[in-house]
Amino acid sequence: MTETENSELDDSFHVFDTTLRDGAQREGINLTVADKLAIARHLDDFGVGFIEGGWPGANPRDTEFFARAQAEIDFRHAQLVAFGATRRAGGKAAEDPQVNALLASGAPVITLVAKSHDRHVELALRTTLDENLEMVRDTVSYLREQGRRVFVDCEHFFDGYRANPEYAKAVVRTAAEAGADVVILCDTNGGMLPAQVHAVVATVLADTGARLGIHAQDDTGCAVANTLAAVDAGATHVQCTANGYGERVGNANLFPVAAALELKYGKKVLPEGRLREMTRISHAIAEVVNLTPSTHQPYVGVSAFAHKAGLHASAIKVDPDLYQHIDPELVGNTMRMLVSDMAGRASVELKGKELGVDLGGDRELVGRVVERVKERELQGYTYEAADASFELLLRAEAEGRPLKYFDVESWRAIVEDRPDGTHANEATVKLWAKSERIVATAEGNGPVNALDRALRVALEKIYPQLAKLELVDYKVRILEGKHGTSSTTRVLISTSDGSGEWSTVGVAENVIAASWQALEDAYTYGLLRAGVEPAE
Repeated sequence: MTETENSELDDSFHVFDTTLRDGAQREGINLTVADKLAIARHLDDFGVGFIEGGWPGANPRDTEFFARAQAEIDFRHAQLVAFGATRRAGGKAAEDPQVNALLASGAPVITLVAKSHDRHVELALRTTLDENLEMVRDTVSYLREQGRRVFVDCEHFFDGYRANPEYAKAVVRTAAEAGADVVILCDTNGGMLPAQVHAVVATVLADTGARLGIHAQDDTGCAVANTLAAVDAGATHVQCTANGYGERVGNANLFPVAAALELKYGKKVLPEGRLREMTRISHAIAEVVNLTPSTHQPYVGVSAFAHKAGLHASAIKVDPDLYQHIDPELVGNTMRMLVSDMAGRASVELKGKELGVDLGGDRELVGRVVERVKERELQGYTYEAADASFELLLRAEAEGRPLKYFDVESWRAIVEDRPDGTHANEATVKLWAKSERIVATAEGNGPVNALDRALRVALEKIYPQLAKLELVDYKVRILEGKHGTSSTTRVLISTSDGSGEWSTVGVAENVIAASWQALEDAYTYGLLRAGVEPAE
């Protein structure tokens, strides 16, 4: 990538992403080369300045990634970074196979990990403190001579600084004097707190004059705070991972760090308009790594701007800023009103507006809806997680009758255990739609799946729009029993039509009946979304 291509931002502050290396160390993440390429595209689209792709030469996957990334990705904002270690003790950088693998990767930027804790030098590297400094100096100098930009990660820096501050600072000075553009202070064990990070960074900056960065792990739950504390102390390079992925409990989360720098600090660290893509990109990367996005993640979680309490809703109705620290649209998110037994009139009015249901300022109608919600939630329903069921309830109250596309005469599900150990699940649905009586039977891999298929078979004859519906999630919760050993079951179903997703809820004394309620709502809402007129 040329200087002109990335001239929108200057070099005074770096947002450096290490999802593809450090983030990939999270338990449960196993990235293929294709996964890494997809994530790299998303990160470049977000506008980070540097994407650390892995350790070329250490494994075939990372070596292949660098070759393919440079051939297949037209980086618009980011520079690709290769990660590796300083040369071996007693050798020469120019002859070190691992150092030369970094050059062979073709990456324009190289990050070297260097020991900065004296005990790690002596016990892990099994060399002297002076030789470690020479390893840093020789490797940085050699890579610079080869035309590469070099960053140096000082591993275990904060623990090393506590044990031997003069030696830790000597590693920083050596790296900077040898030509490293940035020396990154790493809280590798993640044990630091913000005030401690600020004090150390400020002191090291004053004593060495080097350009400093910060790499914080999240073992104390302070990685984002520690990163920002380092920035307050003078660091101009932040290393993060998407959604905070990383070893143990993770790393500093790229998204709240970037948002804080742009919106709270007023620093221009992303290209124009990229911050608004943050929520989309966070969720897209979560899909690639096959982890459910955290609903409560700051800025980008679906609950980040969700309001439940009636007191909050009343204030938000007057001015949303009264209970929101930023406009959610700045980060590509949206405000959501949650309707529950804590809801008041304002919650229902705002939720109706959000769903496009005009309540017309009808206080009596709003009051009926509030009471209906409280009554239903007492029975076990939950509407904050089932917007579609709430909208159907709201429309029923507003129109004086339920929204109907079909009338169910009866349904049944049969589970058969056979002597040979096999099982059979069959369901039959009898209903009326557009004056036609329909009986449909279907088999499934469980009784609920059989009911879903039977309902689909019955309705698709009349409503072909339902062919694209797909059940994408199914959750069951057993609620507290109220009649001896019996209990109430709540079922939440998520359904998709390919362009959107919605959730419905059912509650009954058995899981099949609760599932049927949620399925009925799911199909009814699907027809509403498709613009089908209800039956008379």
